[in-house]
Amino acid sequence: MVIKPQFLVFFGILTLLVVSGHIYLYRRLFRDTARHPAWRKAGVGVMGLLGALLLGSRLLTRLLPPEPASALAQLSWFWMGAATYLLLAVLVLGGVRKLSGWLERRRAVEAPVAPVSEERREFLARATAGVALAASGGIASYGVWRAYSPPVVNEVAVRLPGLPKALDGFTIVQLSDIHVGPLIQRRFMDAMVAQANALKGDLVCITGDLVDGSVEELGFAADALRNLRSRHGTYFVTGNHEYYSGDEEWSEALTRMGVTVLRNRYVRIGEPGASFDLVGVDDWGAQRSGFPASRGYDLAAATAGRDTSRASVLLAHQPAGWREQALKAGMGLQLSGHTHGGQFFPFNLVVSAVWEHPAGLYREGESSLYVSRGTGFWGPPLRVAAPPEIVKVTLLA
Repeated sequence: MVIKPQFLVFFGILTLLVVSGHIYLYRRLFRDTARHPAWRKAGVGVMGLLGALLLGSRLLTRLLPPEPASALAQLSWFWMGAATYLLLAVLVLGGVRKLSGWLERRRAVEAPVAPVSEERREFLARATAGVALAASGGIASYGVWRAYSPPVVNEVAVRLPGLPKALDGFTIVQLSDIHVGPLIQRRFMDAMVAQANALKGDLVCITGDLVDGSVEELGFAADALRNLRSRHGTYFVTGNHEYYSGDEEWSEALTRMGVTVLRNRYVRIGEPGASFDLVGVDDWGAQRSGFPASRGYDLAAATAGRDTSRASVLLAHQPAGWREQALKAGMGLQLSGHTHGGQFFPFNLVVSAVWEHPAGLYREGESSLYVSRGTGFWGPPLRVAAPPEIVKVTLLA
């Protein structure tokens, strides 16, 4: 197996971040809170073990049997989420302490006071650590609860150019970024399917990143999609995570489950006298990841032979191609996902800064784009300030 230079750079940066983060946590939670050697040794062991877990869990999960591998993956992701908020809390509270100390030193210049004792420093460090643990634990607990709770249902109405009046009020239920894997299994899928069916949509679409694993590992959980019910069926397009998991194998498996896979092609939805075109493209980033052109985004191939005067809905995992491709091709509506809306604070702020269309409904001229925050989650099982969603789109003539 050839290791790509990009992977080495990524792993090097990741290692630097993980090691420096855990050293910082050790200093604030263990070294500063007590001088007893045993306590500090325990801190080195705990932080070293947790840091090694984050860096080595992917390799270990491939070597271990399924059940221990799943438990290890869950522990790793849980700790990554908790550590993120713990670091934020310690950094913020540490900044407050430093500011307070600076103000005290400024006052001491004008009116000298007794120096701060080691006992007081230790007390303040313990208080800071305790508050940080309580705050991060509370936020992380809420995030886990929100991630596993039923997604919110967002209903939007979109005027679709060229839509026949007979199809006015046609509804599409959008699922996206479910990420079936070690943390999302059949129970989650069954509940999601029941919630989607209750919306009584005319059509269901899944806009990529359905899975994080092979058909052999996750086929049973994904098979819950067989129970989705709508008048015009369920449609799927690939996301970037399908390429990590076997896009061709999953396309075949989903077809066996009764899901129509749209890989750079379109189908007509409705009756002969009243219909619109549902267009599906492969993931925008597939070719950039080294996959052949036949397995990447190709809107020209997907719309070949299509009557451009007809109403159209485009399913595309990433919103990246909306302005560059979909608008130019005259797509009336694009449904996308990928961004997760940032998934949890503060990454929702980063995503909003990086992506032109991070989440929600956007319009330009007569065309519209809806970017879902995703129905599941990826990585840490956290949803803070970016709740998961199922989208019900009503098309208006």
